[in-house]
Amino acid sequence: MNKINFILYFLISVVFSSEQTVVIIPINGDIDMGLPYVVKRGIEQAESEDAKLIIFDIDTFGGRVDAATKIKDSILGTKIPTIAFINRRAISAGALISLSCDSIYMTSGATIGAATAVDLQGNKGSEKVISYMREEMASTAEANGKSREIAAMMVDESLELDFYVTSSGDTLYSTDIEGFKVDKLITLTTKDALKIGFANETFENIESLIEYLGFDNNQTRKITSTWSEELVRFLTNPTVAPLLMSLGFLGLLFEVKSPGLGFPGIAGIIFLTLFFGSHFLVGLADIIEIILLFFGILLVILEILIIPGFGIAGITGGGLILWSIFYMLLGEYPSAQDYNDAYFGLSIATIGAIAAGILLFKIITESKYYSQIIEFKPQRKQDGYSISKGFEKFVGKSGISTTDLRPSGKINIDNQIFQAISTGDYINKNSKIIVLRIDENQMVVAMKDNKTT
Repeated sequence: MNKINFILYFLISVVFSSEQTVVIIPINGDIDMGLPYVVKRGIEQAESEDAKLIIFDIDTFGGRVDAATKIKDSILGTKIPTIAFINRRAISAGALISLSCDSIYMTSGATIGAATAVDLQGNKGSEKVISYMREEMASTAEANGKSREIAAMMVDESLELDFYVTSSGDTLYSTDIEGFKVDKLITLTTKDALKIGFANETFENIESLIEYLGFDNNQTRKITSTWSEELVRFLTNPTVAPLLMSLGFLGLLFEVKSPGLGFPGIAGIIFLTLFFGSHFLVGLADIIEIILLFFGILLVILEILIIPGFGIAGITGGGLILWSIFYMLLGEYPSAQDYNDAYFGLSIATIGAIAAGILLFKIITESKYYSQIIEFKPQRKQDGYSISKGFEKFVGKSGISTTDLRPSGKINIDNQIFQAISTGDYINKNSKIIVLRIDENQMVVAMKDNKTT
């Protein structure tokens, strides 16, 4: 919707509406995958209430490109006039969201731009990612009557512009706007944005803007995140998500060292469920990854409760868990950099869990607090526990070798067949033997005519 259509729609709404409602949707802090659902809910609420205007109160350094793209699609999809109020800054993904609105208003000293894609370490993304973001910015600006060239130059510093003619007929040169030069990204201040036509006017606060538009502050409705939305955003935070993974893996590692299914295993499953469930809610995971995670956890539990040791089932289950988590971290439209970020996050979580397990296992398991959570009952001999098979009663008894002993074989004592081992001598079949001692539940025998001690 261009500026003329926006003004006409706005004036008609004011004339024919007895109750004008302005919906305010804040976009502050990091743009994560939970935010598109808050914005979508706010827009749907505005549409259901027949609101006359939606104002996005923006102050962000950016965030995930896929999240910003979803927000942009929701904004462009509504018929209600939209305004971006840049309350200090709309950087990176925040610039894309601002350009998707019908009009932009800024506070003095605010900035918009610097939208090139970077990874978690701040390194520039691949050409494929830059190309995608460049066209997203350009097409979004063009849809709202703004310069696609300048929007593209917010993403790609290889572009340059010798001069730009504004809608008022003024000519701006590369000496006027530093970002016009090659190897410079465009970041527009409020003053420059007004010159180029990206911003409509300057206001120091949103209340002044609302009054300027002819509304009363009592007619505004601010959309706030619900507790569940805040919880999901917290759980999918790039700092919190690897911690949930680490705690989940750590719980499973502790469970392998504990008999039965106890507190560590349950805690590990809960942490992984929180991690995976929250990412599923924001669209970072699909049903296939949930099924793989379920079978992975099931195999690990099977390994812990039924199959002794840590073998094929446990390794396969762990592999399925790692695979499902890795692909969940990629998002809906993964780029090459998304793969690198997923490798990094999953590696940190896995290495952190193993390191913490090695470091803390002995300390925690020997503490009184751990013994209160997981009861440890030593199997003492005086309580009737023993690993002996009861062969001690045969010491000194005589018998017959039923096979050759070289040195292992079988013997017959009191008409019972046992596995035995000689002291090193070769004993022929049907030789008379005597049991000398029991060594780790193994009968040690010698020929009766040549017994040793």
